[in-house]
Amino acid sequence: MSDPTAANDAIAAIEVVPLTARVGAEIRGIRLDGNLSDATIQSINQVLLKHKVVFFRGQEHLDDSEHELFARRLGDLVPHPTQGPIAGTASILNLDSSRGGGRADQWHTDVTFVDAYPKFSVLRGVVIPVAGGDTIWSNTHAVYESLPAPLKLLAENLWAIHSNVYDYAAVRPRASAEERKHFEEVFTSTVYETEHPVVRVHPETGERSLLLGNFVQRFVGLSKSDSSKLYELFQSYVTAPENTVRWRWQAGDVAIWDNRATQHYAVNDYGSEQRIVRRATVDGDVPVSVDGRRSVTHVKSAKSTAKAA
Repeated sequence: MSDPTAANDAIAAIEVVPLTARVGAEIRGIRLDGNLSDATIQSINQVLLKHKVVFFRGQEHLDDSEHELFARRLGDLVPHPTQGPIAGTASILNLDSSRGGGRADQWHTDVTFVDAYPKFSVLRGVVIPVAGGDTIWSNTHAVYESLPAPLKLLAENLWAIHSNVYDYAAVRPRASAEERKHFEEVFTSTVYETEHPVVRVHPETGERSLLLGNFVQRFVGLSKSDSSKLYELFQSYVTAPENTVRWRWQAGDVAIWDNRATQHYAVNDYGSEQRIVRRATVDGDVPVSVDGRRSVTHVKSAKSTAKAA
């Protein structure tokens, strides 16, 4: 059983610097590795639950193995469901801007096209452009709280279909041929379609947050046209500057975010420069709606099977 007193003592021993009032904090005074004390790990978890995304500078000592050893202290690791991990690792996804799939310049929550999508993501800066390449996060609990009462009520009664298959050319019209090929052959190699509540209840904090992002295809019971308009309305609260924090990467930085209470966006403003970040993901739980219902995956099939159906 965790010891709250020990965790509070550990928090007191490190420096937590909030970056905005609503989201984001830098944690100073910790060298990340797999041998941190239980109290320190618990303190990181508590700061993360409060600020939704936390940042650590100066972690150049981490390689892929040490990255995973640390991430594993936060929970069981899980690979991306369609993209294989780096050889010799359990979950590390290589995101390289010079290869297909490396520029995640859409607002999203990681892997919401499955039911129990990741709980935490642990991202490490490896090669960072001289200029540009920031990432922006939004606190989707703060977003929910900022909604007018009628929109809260509407959101609480909506469910959405999330899928990894969508009109990629329309979403990313300037994508390279290699990026389009990666999407067709790798990212959508297995087709998923999952029904999630638009408002989920956080299993650790009890907070309510919006569950949306670019994998949403439509709202249950609404037309594609009506869904699109309503989606844009809710997303306008997600992208409101007061609900976001922006991080200027340096090589060796580590960002950890609560994937159950955030969306993020990798800014594609660094031209032909290379940007490499690597991500370990911690296995998550199936979302629960405000009325206690759980998300469900309706489709999981190899793409060739889906085409033949």
